[in-house]
Order: sequence, then C-alpha cells, then structure tokens
Amino acid sequence: MERDIFYRGIPEFWPDLYGEEYALYDVLLRENKQREKIREATNRVGHIFFKVAQLLRQLDDETLLEMGYLQESLSFLKMPSLLSESVIARVDFVESAGTFKVLELNADTPTFIKELFFVNKKVCDRFGSIDINEGEEAVLQEAIQQAVKLAKQQVQKDDAYIVFTAHDQNIEDKYTVLYLQQLYGADSRFVPLEKLQILENEGLYDECGRKIDVLYRQTFPIECLLLDYDEEGVPIGGMLLDLVCQNKLAIINPPSAFLLQNKAVQAVIWGLSEEQHPYFTEEEHAWITEYFLPTYLEPDPFEEKSLPYVKKPIFGREGDTIEIFNEAGQKRLEGVYKSYEDYGFVYQAYVDLPTVKTKVSGMEKELHVMYGSFLLNGKASSIGCRVGGQITNNLSYYLPLGVKVKR
Repeated sequence: MERDIFYRGIPEFWPDLYGEEYALYDVLLRENKQREKIREATNRVGHIFFKVAQLLRQLDDETLLEMGYLQESLSFLKMPSLLSESVIARVDFVESAGTFKVLELNADTPTFIKELFFVNKKVCDRFGSIDINEGEEAVLQEAIQQAVKLAKQQVQKDDAYIVFTAHDQNIEDKYTVLYLQQLYGADSRFVPLEKLQILENEGLYDECGRKIDVLYRQTFPIECLLLDYDEEGVPIGGMLLDLVCQNKLAIINPPSAFLLQNKAVQAVIWGLSEEQHPYFTEEEHAWITEYFLPTYLEPDPFEEKSLPYVKKPIFGREGDTIEIFNEAGQKRLEGVYKSYEDYGFVYQAYVDLPTVKTKVSGMEKELHVMYGSFLLNGKASSIGCRVGGQITNNLSYYLPLGVKVKR
C-alpha cells in the first residue's frame, strides 16, 4: 500500500508493467568507489565502441551483410552525421572477478532513462539516501538540446519542425519520450508513430500534413523500422531511411547508433583484440581484456574447450531469444520470448550474474543483478540496476540505487 501511494505521486511513470510490480520500493546502497569503477568502465568501453564505429563504416558491403546488417540499411549505416555516434546509449554490465564485464551495448534505443535520471532521486529521498545519479538529469538535458541543435544543422533548417515519437499504446515508451521532450524544453510536438505519414523521396509528415525535419525516436528500433511495410507491401521503413540519407530528415539517435547496436560488433572488437591488431593501442587492448567477454559469430571456440556460453540474437533486446548452454554444449536455460529468431546470432562467454537480497511485495527475495550505465555523447552518466532471473528480461525489476555513506 505504501509503495502504491508513493509511486502514484510520480507523474507519467509506470511502477507496474504487464500486471506485475516493476519499480521496487527499496534502495540498494553501493559505495562511492563502486560507482566510480562503473563510471570508469563505462567511459573506457564507450571509447572502444565509438572508435570501432569508424572502422565499421570503412567495411565493404559483403562484410556488413555477413555481420547481419540488412541490405536496406547499408547506405544509411555509412552516412556521416554531425551528432555523436550515439547521443544516449546504455552499457549493460555484470560484476565479475573484481571488475565489470560488458554484456551488451544498447546504442540505438535504450530505455531505463526516466527511472535513473528522474525517479531514482525521488525514491532515494523517500528512504533518506543519497541519489547515486545526483546532477545527471541536467547533463541529460544538455545532451538532448545539443543533439537537436546539431540535427537542425544536419537538415540545414534553423526553424526546423521537431517531433518526438513513440507507440501511443506503450506507456513505457511514450512516457520515456515525453520525459525527453520535457527536458528538451523548446518548441516541439509529440506525435504517435501510428500518425506519421511518409511520401517517398519527399518527406515525413505529421497527421496534419506538416513536414517533419527532426524525428526524435528514442524507443523505435531501426531493425523494426526496416521490417515495416504498409498494406500494399510498400517498404515504409526503407523510405524513411532514404529520407535520412537525402538529408530531408534527421533522426535521433543518429545512423551510427544502429551501426553499434549490432552485437556482432562485440565479436569484431574481441577478434581484433585476440590478434592484438594495431587498430587498438596497447592501453585499449588492456581495456578490452578487462571489460569485454569473449564473443564470436559461432559457438566452436567454446565447444572445443568445453566452456559454457550464451547464444544471443544480434539485434535482440530484453533477454528475448537468448539461450544459455553448459560445458557439454547442451541448452540449460532459455528466454521466454522468441521474437528475434530470424536474425543472426553471436556466442558470448557465460558469466554468472551475482545476487542481491531485496524486498518484492513486502517479501525478501534473492535476485540476480545487472547494472545499466548510460553514455551521453560517449561520456559516463547515470547508473542503475535491474534484478530478476539469470536472463534479464522485460519482467525484471527496477531496483533504485543509493550511495552508501560511511558513518
């Protein structure tokens, strides 16, 4: 009851999802040195990903197709942008062996934003704790405003029409985007995805027929867009990407964010590191060894050494279509949902998610914990944690984080 009353006081939030508790009424305390270790790891990992993006844009089409990128996206992927490689990205970490290992980078459409930049402080205040993300909302606001400013330059329009969009029926997506629009704070509109209209090689329009110059699509993945066809089989998504390539529309996150969303990028990074390729400096190779997990495009390196591994779809999200295999190469656990079976896969070294004890519906539970750490224009920002099963999915809980104070 106390939890319900508290969260009802936070406007445009979703403390419950799919009929289940999502935001826990508790605070997990972490020491300041642990926060700094996560921030350091995030900065270094972001540097590696952003550096490899430059290399990926130089690859030939055949190699990109082998990595799982769709044919329709190739010219879009290589498009130069004035924006950062990703304006808002989230690195998912597991704490292991005294450091933090990257599970994946959500570069294109990361969520978990309003929870960490806005809600976390309110929960910490209620529990008398220090918000682990104190001051980061102002940094997020600056990142959004700067991104829109650069996007307007991209389409060469000072009076650009700015639209924020999301699926109207998905409250998590919609309220996340409305929060970003609120932080932007200047003239713009929210238009549901379902009401956007497109004319081939001409432009993207709102429901009133006004041409859109900048589209902020924080929660709508490019790989889903590319599968979007109208009733007559016209490729809506491909037409939209063409507008971006023609500089008739700017989108945020930019094209490079989708380039980095592909988990095969982690296989590229690990492969370059294994052969000690000179593309990375000695220091960067050391960072890859410390923070990245062995990742390949086939399971053979693990099966030959009888090592457990995880099979992940290259464009999967929220634990969807993930499978965990044991030392004998036998499947021992799999995700509930199978939405990404048509995409390629990567194979990553398995690592146990540590556990924490927390209260769920008033009862103490021991749950696996994974950290999400945001990159704003490549710089470390807010951190938070999801708790749940060994496979973190959209039914996992949000557990607020506070700073442990020495007394």
